[in-house]
Amino acid sequence: MTDPKNSTTVYKVSGMTCGHCEGAVSQEISALEGVTAVAAVAKTGEVTVTSAAPLDEEAVRAAVDEAGYELVGTA
Repeated sequence: MTDPKNSTTVYKVSGMTCGHCEGAVSQEISALEGVTAVAAVAKTGEVTVTSAAPLDEEAVRAAVDEAGYELVGTA
């Protein structure tokens, strides 16, 4: 059962190839206001983000861009 107070979104990110990539993306997204958890998986190119409320996709895109990767969209 999902917690109605939290929003979980899975994003597709291109360019992640290793654990360092996962950490860089996770660190930038974690800095966004309201984010409570980030799980990046380079193998699948997916980043699962849990936040207190739905995030603005442009804010997530900017964070992924800052880490040096490209947000493709939601999975």
